[in-house]
Amino acid sequence: MPVITVTRFQADPADAEQIRARHAALVAATRAACPGLTEARLGRIDDETWAGVWRWDSAESLKAARQAIPGNAEAVAAFSLTRDAAGEDIEVLDEH
Repeated sequence: MPVITVTRFQADPADAEQIRARHAALVAATRAACPGLTEARLGRIDDETWAGVWRWDSAESLKAARQAIPGNAEAVAAFSLTRDAAGEDIEVLDEH
């Protein structure tokens, strides 16, 4: 069953371009290590509030990524620009 992970965080508006570039690098590194990442989106709610929405093919793929990715160079670089990060996992039960 697919899983969607939503991560909200705060960042300085001056870092917007770096956040986008580092997010792209993190997505690429994650896909290389864990092929279960099927979609990755980055959006901005307001000048300082962002959300990353990632879709995984299964809970097992998400679990594997959480074991492989934290602490890698791309993750450290991406999250170094953020503050107050919080995430939620959503099990997809129905789609139309």
